[in-house]
Amino acid sequence: MALLPYDGAMIPGLRKFHEASATFHYAKRDIVIRQNWNQLGVAAVVWDAAIVLCTYLELGTVKLRDRTVIELGAGTGLVGIVAALLGADVTVTDRGVALQFLESNLRENIPPDLRSRARARELSWGVDLHQFDAGSYDVVLGADVVYLEETFPALLETLEYLSSEQTTILLSCRIRYERDQNFLQMLGSRFVVEKVYYDTEKDVHVYKAQKRMVKEDL
Repeated sequence: MALLPYDGAMIPGLRKFHEASATFHYAKRDIVIRQNWNQLGVAAVVWDAAIVLCTYLELGTVKLRDRTVIELGAGTGLVGIVAALLGADVTVTDRGVALQFLESNLRENIPPDLRSRARARELSWGVDLHQFDAGSYDVVLGADVVYLEETFPALLETLEYLSSEQTTILLSCRIRYERDQNFLQMLGSRFVVEKVYYDTEKDVHVYKAQKRMVKEDL
């Protein structure tokens, strides 16, 4: 969600983010993702959480083929692209200012025969949710969307709106601060949450969440 450019060129760990593109191999294809740190900041580079979530998706633990998938805070679109290549019908979303950049990565990496199954749409969490069909997605994806505490209520509202009791939500993130733990507690009050994957090298967790069943009155 955040579009926050700043100069990190002198920090060795951030130099990779200033590269014009990054190449990955998923779903038996090379995927070349354009990056644009200088204009769009953190939304336009590939973070470790996206890489780890793609790796988890490729394991096949969660069925994607012929499933409807929506990605929140898609940024470069890598996660959504991988989901589409694995057979899902995918909607990748981000704020309006990032859409043109996001669409360009979709065009360059989705083969022509799959392009009707992948699209980019504007979505700011908690805003104009009625433009999307409530509870209509099989899978909701989010990589590194847990980082700004002030966005947590809107993110939770969006997750609740988009999901049904049958929806699988997959969120990948680092747990770095107390606020991250607070988000997991907030998520757990509305969803059943479990950690399903952990990349020790990148220190990234993948959590699965499903909406709690509503007990009918007897």
